[in-house]
Amino acid sequence: MVLAATPIGRVDDAPPRLAAELVRADVVAAEDTRRLTRLLRELEIEAPGRLVSYFEGNEAARTPVLLEALLAGERVVLVTDAGMPSVSDPGYRLVAAAVEHDVPVTAVPGPSAVLTALAVSGLPVDRFCFEGFLPRKAGERGRRLGVLAAEERTMVFFEAPHRTEAALAAMAEAFGGDRRAAVCRELTKTHEEVVRGPLADLVAWAADGVRGEVTLVVTGAEPVAAVGDDPDSLRAAVAEAEAAGTPRKDAIREVARLAGVPKRVVYDLVHQS
Repeated sequence: MVLAATPIGRVDDAPPRLAAELVRADVVAAEDTRRLTRLLRELEIEAPGRLVSYFEGNEAARTPVLLEALLAGERVVLVTDAGMPSVSDPGYRLVAAAVEHDVPVTAVPGPSAVLTALAVSGLPVDRFCFEGFLPRKAGERGRRLGVLAAEERTMVFFEAPHRTEAALAAMAEAFGGDRRAAVCRELTKTHEEVVRGPLADLVAWAADGVRGEVTLVVTGAEPVAAVGDDPDSLRAAVAEAEAAGTPRKDAIREVARLAGVPKRVVYDLVHQS
C-alpha cells in the first residue's frame, strides 16, 4: 500500500515518484476522483488501474474492499485532494487495517500544509503539535482551546475560511490577545498570503472576510515554573496568582497542578491562613 502526497497548490510541486506510483498502481483510491482525473491530466499521465472513491462518507464501508485488494497482492495507491493522506484526510482506517494484517505500508513524501505553514510562520519550530480542525460549535471550540491554553509547543490548526474570524477570536479569548500567530492562506498558490501578528490584530484583519485554504499557526504558552509542594510555597504561589488578577478558585487549581498535589491540599492551606 502506498500513501502518496499530492500538491497543495502548484502541480509542479508534485513529488517525482507520484506519477510513477499512479501509473503502476492496480488500484488508485482518491478522495475525489474528479480532482484525481484533473491531476492526471496536469501530470500528463494515465493511470491504467481501477479508480475508486475513498472519502469521509464511504471510508468505513470501502476500507474492507481495499484491504481485500491488498491481501490479494494488488498495489493500492491512496491520494487525497491535497497533501499527505491520513493527516486530517481519509487514510487512517486503511493504514490501520493494513498494519493489522501485516500488509506493508509506505509513502511518497511530498507537500504538506502543516509543515509549509510552520516553516513560513516565523514562529518557533523546534517543537510543535498539529491540532487539525477545531470543533465547529462555539462551546466545544472554547473548551478545546481552554485545554490548549497551557500548551508550550507551537500549535498548527486547519480552518475553514468562513470560520477563521471566529476561530481567531476564540483563540484570543483562550490564549490572550497578545499571543503571536500567523494566518497562512492559499499556500503555494497564486494568491498565497501569510499574515503575522498578535491574535487580537489577526481577529481585526479577518473581520473583512477570509478566502481560500487556511492554516493557522499559534505560538505556545510561555513555560511556567514549577511550584514547590511545601506549605509556604503553595500559599505564596496562590497569593501571587491572585495579585495578578486570577480568581482564587482558578489559582488554587493551577497551583495544585504545577506542584503535583491534590487541589484539596492547596485549598485547605489557603483557607487556614
